[in-house]
Amino acid sequence: MRIALDAFGSDNAPFPEVEGAVQAINENYCQLIYLVGKEEVLKRELEKYFYDKSKIIVVDAPDVISMDDSASTSARTKKNSSLVVAIELHKRGEADAIVSAGNTGAVMAASLFTLGRVKNILRPAIALPFPTQRNNEIILDVGANVDCEPEHLLQFAVLGSLYARIMLDVEEPRVSLLSIGEEDSKGNKLIKAAHSLLIQCKEINFVGNIEGKDLLRGVTDVIVCDGFVGNVILKTVEGAALSIFAIMKEQFQKDWVAKIGALLSYPVYSYLKKKLDHTEYGGALLAGLNGVPIVAHGRSNAKAIKNAIKIASKIADSGFVNKVKLHFEEV
Repeated sequence: MRIALDAFGSDNAPFPEVEGAVQAINENYCQLIYLVGKEEVLKRELEKYFYDKSKIIVVDAPDVISMDDSASTSARTKKNSSLVVAIELHKRGEADAIVSAGNTGAVMAASLFTLGRVKNILRPAIALPFPTQRNNEIILDVGANVDCEPEHLLQFAVLGSLYARIMLDVEEPRVSLLSIGEEDSKGNKLIKAAHSLLIQCKEINFVGNIEGKDLLRGVTDVIVCDGFVGNVILKTVEGAALSIFAIMKEQFQKDWVAKIGALLSYPVYSYLKKKLDHTEYGGALLAGLNGVPIVAHGRSNAKAIKNAIKIASKIADSGFVNKVKLHFEEV
Protein backbone atom coordinates (compact mmCIF):
# COMPACT_ATOMS: atom_id res chain seq x y z
CA MET A 1 0.00 0.00 0.00
CA ARG A 2 1.11 3.57 -0.80
CA ILE A 3 0.13 6.30 1.67
CA ALA A 4 0.18 10.08 1.18
CA LEU A 5 0.89 11.72 4.54
CA ASP A 6 0.18 15.40 5.20
CA ALA A 7 3.38 16.17 7.11
CA PHE A 8 2.29 19.62 8.31
CA GLY A 9 -1.10 18.86 9.82
CA SER A 10 -0.63 18.10 13.51
CA ASP A 11 -0.15 20.58 16.35
CA ASN A 12 3.55 19.68 16.55
CA ALA A 13 4.18 19.13 12.84
CA PRO A 14 6.27 17.90 11.20
CA PHE A 15 8.02 15.95 13.98
CA PRO A 16 5.30 13.37 14.81
CA GLU A 17 4.57 12.85 11.10
CA VAL A 18 8.20 12.21 10.18
CA GLU A 19 8.85 9.86 13.09
CA GLY A 20 5.51 8.10 12.59
CA ALA A 21 6.23 7.59 8.89
CA VAL A 22 9.62 6.06 9.67
CA GLN A 23 8.06 3.75 12.28
CA ALA A 24 5.34 2.67 9.84
CA ILE A 25 7.91 1.81 7.17
CA ASN A 26 10.20 0.01 9.62
CA GLU A 27 7.24 -2.04 10.89
CA ASN A 28 6.04 -2.80 7.34
CA TYR A 29 2.63 -1.16 7.72
CA CYS A 30 2.85 -0.04 4.09
CA GLN A 31 5.22 -0.24 1.12
CA LEU A 32 5.63 3.45 0.35
CA ILE A 33 4.91 6.81 2.01
CA TYR A 34 4.72 10.15 0.24
CA LEU A 35 5.73 12.65 2.93
CA VAL A 36 4.12 15.89 1.78
CA GLY A 37 5.23 19.31 3.00
CA LYS A 38 8.14 21.74 3.04
CA GLU A 39 10.85 19.74 1.30
CA GLU A 40 13.91 21.25 2.97
CA VAL A 41 12.47 20.84 6.48
CA LEU A 42 11.35 17.26 5.90
CA LYS A 43 14.63 16.10 4.38
CA ARG A 44 16.57 17.62 7.27
CA GLU A 45 14.31 15.90 9.81
CA LEU A 46 14.53 12.52 8.02
CA GLU A 47 18.32 12.55 8.35
CA LYS A 48 17.87 11.77 12.06
CA TYR A 49 16.39 8.32 11.35
CA PHE A 50 17.41 4.95 9.98
CA TYR A 51 15.01 3.53 7.37
CA ASP A 52 14.85 2.27 3.79
CA LYS A 53 15.35 5.50 1.84
CA SER A 54 13.47 4.14 -1.19
CA LYS A 55 10.25 3.80 0.83
CA ILE A 56 9.75 7.42 1.92
CA ILE A 57 9.49 10.02 -0.85
CA VAL A 58 9.35 13.71 0.03
CA VAL A 59 6.87 15.72 -2.05
CA ASP A 60 7.30 19.48 -1.83
CA ALA A 61 4.29 21.53 -0.71
CA PRO A 62 5.30 25.00 0.55
CA ASP A 63 1.95 26.07 2.02
CA VAL A 64 0.23 24.98 5.25
CA ILE A 65 -3.44 25.00 6.26
CA SER A 66 -3.52 25.93 9.93
CA MET A 67 -6.16 25.14 12.54
CA ASP A 68 -7.28 28.80 12.38
CA ASP A 69 -7.81 28.87 8.61
CA SER A 70 -11.30 28.76 7.14
CA ALA A 71 -11.90 25.13 6.17
CA SER A 72 -13.73 25.58 2.86
CA THR A 73 -11.79 28.66 1.73
CA SER A 74 -8.31 27.28 2.44
CA ALA A 75 -9.17 23.93 0.85
CA ARG A 76 -10.03 25.75 -2.38
CA THR A 77 -7.36 28.47 -2.42
CA LYS A 78 -4.27 26.83 -0.91
CA LYS A 79 -3.58 24.45 -3.79
CA ASN A 80 0.08 24.10 -2.78
CA SER A 81 -0.67 23.19 0.83
CA SER A 82 0.55 19.87 2.22
CA LEU A 83 -3.05 18.69 2.73
CA VAL A 84 -4.32 19.47 -0.77
CA VAL A 85 -1.20 18.10 -2.50
CA ALA A 86 -1.48 14.86 -0.48
CA ILE A 87 -5.14 14.45 -1.45
CA GLU A 88 -4.28 15.13 -5.11
CA LEU A 89 -1.73 12.29 -4.99
CA HIS A 90 -4.54 10.01 -3.80
CA LYS A 91 -6.94 11.34 -6.44
CA ARG A 92 -4.45 10.60 -9.23
CA GLY A 93 -3.98 7.05 -8.01
CA GLU A 94 -0.37 7.54 -6.96
CA ALA A 95 -1.34 6.85 -3.34
CA ASP A 96 -3.93 4.37 -2.06
CA ALA A 97 -4.96 6.52 0.93
CA ILE A 98 -4.26 9.86 2.56
CA VAL A 99 -3.61 10.59 6.25
CA SER A 100 -3.79 14.00 7.90
CA ALA A 101 -3.81 15.22 11.52
CA GLY A 102 -4.71 18.71 10.37
CA ASN A 103 -7.79 20.92 10.50
CA THR A 104 -10.69 18.41 10.40
CA GLY A 105 -12.96 20.79 8.52
CA ALA A 106 -10.27 21.43 5.92
CA VAL A 107 -9.58 17.68 5.54
CA MET A 108 -13.27 17.11 4.95
CA ALA A 109 -13.67 20.05 2.57
CA ALA A 110 -10.55 19.27 0.53
CA SER A 111 -11.44 15.55 0.38
CA LEU A 112 -15.00 16.37 -0.70
CA PHE A 113 -13.90 18.84 -3.39
CA THR A 114 -11.13 16.62 -4.74
CA LEU A 115 -12.39 13.06 -4.31
CA GLY A 116 -16.16 13.62 -4.43
CA ARG A 117 -18.95 11.65 -2.78
CA VAL A 118 -19.90 8.11 -3.69
CA LYS A 119 -23.01 8.17 -5.89
CA ASN A 120 -26.23 8.41 -3.79
CA ILE A 121 -24.33 9.30 -0.60
CA LEU A 122 -25.84 12.47 0.84
CA ARG A 123 -23.01 13.34 3.26
CA PRO A 124 -19.74 11.67 4.27
CA ALA A 125 -19.26 10.81 7.95
CA ILE A 126 -16.24 10.30 10.18
CA ALA A 127 -16.36 6.65 11.30
CA LEU A 128 -14.32 5.94 14.42
CA PRO A 129 -13.42 2.51 15.84
CA PHE A 130 -14.18 2.97 19.54
CA PRO A 131 -12.78 0.64 22.27
CA THR A 132 -15.26 -0.92 24.72
CA GLN A 133 -15.31 -3.61 27.41
CA ARG A 134 -15.93 -6.34 24.83
CA ASN A 135 -14.99 -5.22 21.35
CA ASN A 136 -14.54 -2.22 19.10
CA GLU A 137 -17.67 -0.29 18.13
CA ILE A 138 -17.99 2.00 15.14
CA ILE A 139 -19.32 5.45 16.05
CA LEU A 140 -20.39 7.79 13.27
CA ASP A 141 -20.53 10.67 12.77
CA VAL A 142 -17.90 12.07 15.17
CA GLY A 143 -17.44 15.51 13.68
CA ALA A 144 -18.05 15.90 9.97
CA ASN A 145 -21.70 17.03 10.15
CA VAL A 146 -22.91 19.06 13.13
CA ASP A 147 -26.43 19.44 11.71
CA CYS A 148 -28.12 16.38 10.23
CA GLU A 149 -31.42 15.23 8.76
CA PRO A 150 -32.97 11.80 9.52
CA GLU A 151 -31.93 10.53 6.07
CA HIS A 152 -28.29 11.33 6.89
CA LEU A 153 -28.42 9.21 10.05
CA LEU A 154 -29.98 6.39 8.04
CA GLN A 155 -27.06 6.43 5.61
CA PHE A 156 -24.58 6.64 8.48
CA ALA A 157 -26.15 3.44 9.83
CA VAL A 158 -25.68 1.67 6.50
CA LEU A 159 -22.08 2.93 6.15
CA GLY A 160 -21.28 1.86 9.72
CA SER A 161 -22.79 -1.56 9.16
CA LEU A 162 -20.69 -2.05 6.01
CA TYR A 163 -17.57 -0.89 7.90
CA ALA A 164 -18.21 -3.37 10.74
CA ARG A 165 -18.73 -6.23 8.27
CA ILE A 166 -15.68 -5.49 6.13
CA MET A 167 -13.17 -4.14 8.66
CA LEU A 168 -14.21 -5.83 11.93
CA ASP A 169 -15.45 -9.13 10.45
CA VAL A 170 -18.84 -8.84 12.18
CA GLU A 171 -21.28 -10.96 10.19
CA GLU A 172 -24.49 -9.23 11.30
CA PRO A 173 -23.55 -5.91 12.97
CA ARG A 174 -25.95 -4.62 15.61
CA VAL A 175 -26.81 -0.99 14.85
CA SER A 176 -27.97 1.39 17.59
CA LEU A 177 -29.16 4.99 17.61
CA LEU A 178 -27.79 7.21 20.38
CA SER A 179 -30.61 8.77 22.38
CA ILE A 180 -31.60 9.84 25.90
CA GLY A 181 -33.52 6.63 26.50
CA GLU A 182 -33.96 3.13 25.09
CA GLU A 183 -37.68 3.61 24.42
CA ASP A 184 -38.78 4.42 20.86
CA SER A 185 -40.56 7.54 22.09
CA LYS A 186 -37.41 9.10 23.61
CA GLY A 187 -35.27 11.73 21.89
CA ASN A 188 -35.64 14.99 19.97
CA LYS A 189 -37.35 15.37 16.59
CA LEU A 190 -34.26 14.26 14.69
CA ILE A 191 -33.81 11.08 16.73
CA LYS A 192 -37.51 10.12 16.59
CA ALA A 193 -37.63 10.62 12.82
CA ALA A 194 -34.36 8.74 12.32
CA HIS A 195 -35.62 5.89 14.52
CA SER A 196 -38.66 5.48 12.25
CA LEU A 197 -36.41 5.21 9.18
CA LEU A 198 -33.93 2.82 10.81
CA ILE A 199 -36.57 0.41 12.05
CA GLN A 200 -37.92 0.08 8.49
CA CYS A 201 -34.51 -0.38 6.85
CA LYS A 202 -33.94 -3.97 5.69
CA GLU A 203 -30.26 -3.41 4.94
CA ILE A 204 -29.20 -3.22 8.59
CA ASN A 205 -29.72 -5.06 11.86
CA PHE A 206 -31.22 -2.20 13.85
CA VAL A 207 -31.56 -3.09 17.54
CA GLY A 208 -32.99 0.19 18.84
CA ASN A 209 -31.81 3.14 20.88
CA ILE A 210 -28.78 3.17 23.15
CA GLU A 211 -28.06 5.53 26.05
CA GLY A 212 -24.76 7.24 26.77
CA LYS A 213 -24.16 5.07 29.85
CA ASP A 214 -23.91 1.99 27.63
CA LEU A 215 -21.39 3.35 25.14
CA LEU A 216 -18.40 1.60 26.70
CA ARG A 217 -20.11 -1.70 27.48
CA GLY A 218 -19.81 -3.12 23.97
CA VAL A 219 -23.50 -4.10 23.70
CA THR A 220 -23.68 -3.02 20.06
CA ASP A 221 -21.42 -2.83 16.99
CA VAL A 222 -22.41 0.46 15.35
CA ILE A 223 -23.61 3.64 17.08
CA VAL A 224 -25.24 6.35 14.98
CA CYS A 225 -25.43 10.04 15.94
CA ASP A 226 -24.94 13.47 14.41
CA GLY A 227 -21.44 14.95 14.25
CA PHE A 228 -22.02 17.46 17.03
CA VAL A 229 -23.02 14.80 19.57
CA GLY A 230 -20.39 12.35 18.31
CA ASN A 231 -17.57 14.84 18.68
CA VAL A 232 -18.68 15.77 22.20
CA ILE A 233 -18.75 12.05 23.11
CA LEU A 234 -15.26 11.48 21.73
CA LYS A 235 -13.68 14.42 23.55
CA THR A 236 -15.57 13.72 26.78
CA VAL A 237 -14.33 10.13 26.88
CA GLU A 238 -10.77 11.24 26.08
CA GLY A 239 -10.91 13.88 28.82
CA ALA A 240 -12.43 11.46 31.34
CA ALA A 241 -9.71 8.90 30.64
CA LEU A 242 -6.95 11.48 31.13
CA SER A 243 -8.54 12.65 34.40
CA ILE A 244 -8.92 9.10 35.72
CA PHE A 245 -5.28 8.29 35.03
CA ALA A 246 -4.15 11.59 36.59
CA ILE A 247 -6.17 10.87 39.75
CA MET A 248 -4.84 7.31 39.95
CA LYS A 249 -1.25 8.52 39.54
CA GLU A 250 -1.76 11.12 42.26
CA GLN A 251 -3.18 8.54 44.68
CA PHE A 252 -0.47 6.00 43.91
CA GLN A 253 2.15 8.53 45.05
CA LYS A 254 0.55 9.36 48.40
CA ASP A 255 2.48 6.94 50.64
CA TRP A 256 4.44 3.69 50.60
CA VAL A 257 1.31 1.53 50.91
CA ALA A 258 -0.19 3.21 47.81
CA LYS A 259 3.11 2.72 45.95
CA ILE A 260 3.07 -1.01 46.70
CA GLY A 261 -0.54 -1.11 45.50
CA ALA A 262 0.49 0.71 42.34
CA LEU A 263 3.23 -1.83 41.68
CA LEU A 264 0.83 -4.75 42.13
CA SER A 265 -1.86 -3.17 39.95
CA TYR A 266 0.48 -2.01 37.20
CA PRO A 267 -0.54 -4.73 34.65
CA VAL A 268 -4.20 -3.72 34.99
CA TYR A 269 -3.35 -0.02 34.87
CA SER A 270 -1.20 -0.55 31.79
CA TYR A 271 -3.92 -2.57 30.02
CA LEU A 272 -6.59 0.04 30.77
CA LYS A 273 -4.38 2.90 29.58
CA LYS A 274 -3.61 1.12 26.33
CA LYS A 275 -7.27 0.29 25.72
CA LEU A 276 -8.41 3.91 26.15
CA ASP A 277 -5.42 5.54 24.44
CA HIS A 278 -6.47 7.38 21.27
CA THR A 279 -3.02 6.81 19.78
CA GLU A 280 -3.82 3.09 19.53
CA TYR A 281 -6.45 3.59 16.83
CA GLY A 282 -4.56 6.46 15.19
CA GLY A 283 -7.23 7.89 12.94
CA ALA A 284 -10.79 7.66 11.62
CA LEU A 285 -12.11 7.15 8.10
CA LEU A 286 -14.05 9.89 6.37
CA ALA A 287 -16.53 7.40 4.92
CA GLY A 288 -18.72 7.91 1.88
CA LEU A 289 -16.12 9.47 -0.44
CA ASN A 290 -14.37 8.13 -3.54
CA GLY A 291 -11.20 7.46 -1.61
CA VAL A 292 -9.66 6.67 1.77
CA PRO A 293 -9.06 9.91 3.72
CA ILE A 294 -7.99 9.22 7.31
CA VAL A 295 -8.45 11.98 9.88
CA ALA A 296 -6.02 11.82 12.81
CA HIS A 297 -6.10 13.75 16.09
CA GLY A 298 -4.47 17.19 16.05
CA ARG A 299 -2.48 16.18 19.16
CA SER A 300 -1.19 13.03 17.46
CA ASN A 301 2.25 11.80 18.43
CA ALA A 302 4.44 9.52 16.31
CA LYS A 303 2.63 6.41 17.56
CA ALA A 304 -0.76 7.83 16.55
CA ILE A 305 0.54 8.74 13.09
CA LYS A 306 2.02 5.27 12.67
CA ASN A 307 -1.30 3.65 13.61
CA ALA A 308 -3.23 6.03 11.35
CA ILE A 309 -1.04 4.84 8.48
CA LYS A 310 -1.72 1.26 9.55
CA ILE A 311 -5.52 1.69 9.47
CA ALA A 312 -5.29 3.60 6.17
CA SER A 313 -3.40 0.68 4.60
CA LYS A 314 -5.86 -1.84 6.02
CA ILE A 315 -8.93 0.01 4.72
CA ALA A 316 -7.39 0.61 1.28
CA ASP A 317 -6.37 -3.04 1.02
CA SER A 318 -9.86 -4.25 2.01
CA GLY A 319 -11.56 -2.69 -0.99
CA PHE A 320 -14.00 -0.94 1.34
CA VAL A 321 -14.63 2.03 -0.98
CA ASN A 322 -15.51 -0.17 -3.98
CA LYS A 323 -17.86 -2.23 -1.84
CA VAL A 324 -19.58 0.94 -0.61
CA LYS A 325 -19.93 2.13 -4.22
CA LEU A 326 -21.49 -1.16 -5.31
CA HIS A 327 -23.91 -1.14 -2.39
CA PHE A 328 -25.16 2.42 -2.77
CA GLU A 329 -25.34 2.27 -6.56
CA GLU A 330 -27.47 -0.88 -6.32
CA VAL A 331 -29.71 0.71 -3.70
